[in-house]
Amino acid sequence: MDFVLLQAVFLPLLLSPLAYILGRKVGTNAAMWFTFGLLLYCTIILIEASIGGTYEEHYQWTTLFGEFGFLLDGLAAPFAIIIYVLCTILVIYSKPYMIHKFEHLFKEQYQQNTSSEGQSTAIIESSALKTYINNQSGLYFAMFLVFAMGMLGTVLSTNLIEFYIFFEVMLIPSFFLIAWYGDGARRRIALMFFFWTHVGAVVLLLGFLAIGLTVGSFDFADITESQIPEDIVVISAVAIILGLGVKLAAFIFHVWLPYAHGAAPTPISALLSPAMIGIGAYGVFRLIIEFLPQTYADLSIILSIWGVATMFYGGAMALMQDDFKRLLAYSSISQMGYLLFGLGSLSVYGLAGAEMMYVSHALGKGLLFMTAGVLIVNVGTRSISKLGGLAGKMPITAVCAVIGALTIMGVPPTSGFMGEWMLFYGALETAIEEGNDLRSLMFALGLVATALTMSYLLWMLKRVFFGKLPENLSNVKDGNWYMLAPMMVLAGFTIVVGIYPDIFLSQIMPYMQGVLGV
Repeated sequence: MDFVLLQAVFLPLLLSPLAYILGRKVGTNAAMWFTFGLLLYCTIILIEASIGGTYEEHYQWTTLFGEFGFLLDGLAAPFAIIIYVLCTILVIYSKPYMIHKFEHLFKEQYQQNTSSEGQSTAIIESSALKTYINNQSGLYFAMFLVFAMGMLGTVLSTNLIEFYIFFEVMLIPSFFLIAWYGDGARRRIALMFFFWTHVGAVVLLLGFLAIGLTVGSFDFADITESQIPEDIVVISAVAIILGLGVKLAAFIFHVWLPYAHGAAPTPISALLSPAMIGIGAYGVFRLIIEFLPQTYADLSIILSIWGVATMFYGGAMALMQDDFKRLLAYSSISQMGYLLFGLGSLSVYGLAGAEMMYVSHALGKGLLFMTAGVLIVNVGTRSISKLGGLAGKMPITAVCAVIGALTIMGVPPTSGFMGEWMLFYGALETAIEEGNDLRSLMFALGLVATALTMSYLLWMLKRVFFGKLPENLSNVKDGNWYMLAPMMVLAGFTIVVGIYPDIFLSQIMPYMQGVLGV
């Protein structure tokens, strides 16, 4: 098949207006199934392209920026596949959750617009509600497709300017999805999210311009083969790491994440947290480790220290949360610390473990955010202190939540085990080979951080699903199958990857060995 990657990236963008029209003219079901079918097709062709090994496509662009292309290699393939698998699953999950959200938004708007005389009738209200839901569904699924496209385009890019464009494209639909459909002070939080991530992207662009103008090309292939002056390398590396650090929500640059992920509609939180922020780690892989290997070697210990600090901060803050989604948001900060720790390991196993951690975090945290959505829709609260004993009332949700938590904790047979094991094996290997006491200390502190991760997750599970059931929750039921079926698929997938990690490792390991020259 020709133009596989071009299709996977641009079909969601080009056909997003059709999703909007279908929602408005036909209804929510039509928009949902169209979006699902489109993303499923794109996911399948991505997987097929990745099976044969490295796959590239290149197209003429402009002499000013260089060549436009897409690359699916051992680094990009796991990121790309996980992004589209998660997007595809969340389309179905989105239907009941977003209808629930649209109903609440309609009531807010209707109450504001209804006169004090109460002139409207129930029939008019019902008709207006249906029209409102259809209109908003079309808009939601259209923005969803653009968001998915932005994430995929970023990880497949073969050019610095192309990378930056897709990196910024991610921001636009996610901003509007939070501002229009979020909770609480959604518009203020969306602006905070926009400011932080855009500033990070601008800093990233400065690093790109420094490299591209020095080399005379923005193409990855040309940069790899070029000798860049030391002073430019240092400036560029610092700018790129800082810009990507904002996207990663690493410690110091994390401020925006708890607010944005807590306020976003839950299906979007399930993309922002596991998929989008982890693209920052992809950027470090591609732009620092691959292009600037000597600089990476010099800065690796700093990345490890930064990672451990992020692990502890995110875990400690998660322990203090009562809001389910904010707990998961701080947990995501902690998990990005694991990725940074692995990136700083200077080891094939450590780097491979970091990429596997991205996979496991996407699966596990996706499950946990989907659990939060079921609680919001069926229980009506995200306050952990108001919950308890729900395992008997919501058995499928409880099982999926436990599997998600075990994945984040790195407990076999989930996908999290292999990633975490390789991560720490690589860190210890480097510490022993170098005889570096500081690396040994970071390894020990990283192990302590895993205990912190287990603490807040087990504490959350106990408070939500076990213990005494509050009297006001005696009539609570499990979520509908539009929500439960996607969760079950994701839970099954994390166990499959845990049992057979070579699904991804068969591509990841050769790439990491090549990058480090092993």
